Amino acid sequence: MSMSAPLAVSDEVATYVANRIGFIELERPKALNALSTGMIRATHAALDQWRDDPDVLAVVVRSRHPRAFCAGGDIRFLYESAQRGEHDARDVFFTEEYRLNHAIFTYPKPYIALMNGIVMGGGMGISQGAHRTGGLRVVTQSTKMAMPETRIGFFPDVGASWFLARTPGAIGRYLAVTGETIGAADALYAGLADAYIDDAALPALVDALRGEPFERGTDVVACIQHEALAHQVAPQPAASPLASARALIDRHFALSDLTRILASLEQERERAGDAAEWAEQTIAVLRERSPLSMAVSLEVVTRAEGSMSDVLRVDLDLTRSSFLAGDTLEGIRARIIDKDNAPRWRFARIEDVSAAEVEKMFDSPWPADQHPLRDLRG
Repeated sequence: MSMSAPLAVSDEVATYVANRIGFIELERPKALNALSTGMIRATHAALDQWRDDPDVLAVVVRSRHPRAFCAGGDIRFLYESAQRGEHDARDVFFTEEYRLNHAIFTYPKPYIALMNGIVMGGGMGISQGAHRTGGLRVVTQSTKMAMPETRIGFFPDVGASWFLARTPGAIGRYLAVTGETIGAADALYAGLADAYIDDAALPALVDALRGEPFERGTDVVACIQHEALAHQVAPQPAASPLASARALIDRHFALSDLTRILASLEQERERAGDAAEWAEQTIAVLRERSPLSMAVSLEVVTRAEGSMSDVLRVDLDLTRSSFLAGDTLEGIRARIIDKDNAPRWRFARIEDVSAAEVEKMFDSPWPADQHPLRDLRG
């Protein structure tokens, strides 16, 4: 594709080439850069155009706004489409979002994500894949990272379970079920980030990327790594909250199902000391989340051992069941729309969710040869 070919245009994302680097800048600050279908299309179009262009050495995705890199997908839009019975809009949104996640994961050039502020849900989908491209996931002291979907009766989608399944010990299972937010040191410890830079240094870094001469994509990455050497994350990853809780996370969240995890936490709570307090706080979190979603989320991470393509196909199947037979619409209503924080979940208690109910959520509505993501590989 020549450079003169028009890009898909969205006023919510800017895509351009400067100094042989393709820049993708998210520009939807009022929604904390939540991804709309237009943003997804414009981003994917730019990546397609730059893929074989010798004048683009690497890609940098960033937000120009201090509060958020990207807070997720546009769930208000998905809720309103569902209320109008426009199920195609949901299928199109998720299909295109997951195609973009896959394009990033398999991108042939270094893809670099500057992940300041809120990095949640869909924001993880457009950043985590950087790790597979020879690029970097850069966090800052303002980074607030999470897959908080169980709070709204959904599950960690956008292929994030592939990365969660590959974190140390049971960390991925813990993060998927609880939706807990982690900081920069935690992300580095868990292998969900590669480098740390102070927020205040980001503008100078972007200036350097626009000004220094680069001959190869690896030079762009080296420039950022060199800058990162000047910055120390505090606490150090080995002393991060996640590292400190690691033994407890492994003890409880490595258990095979949610009922066992809860029983184990309740036993822990009976003992004295810090572990009991941690167990108490964790139980309180689990009591707020959708029991069905937590059970599904645990299973999503358990099943994410295969290829990213397989993970994304399962994610798409689950979007359908989560909206039609799960807790997602009620969760969005309670947390985002009405904000009464009183969701009426399908199953009141964790103990009420059977393995068969969880299994049913994974049924695909499409025959394998008609699956919208059937062509994805790798």
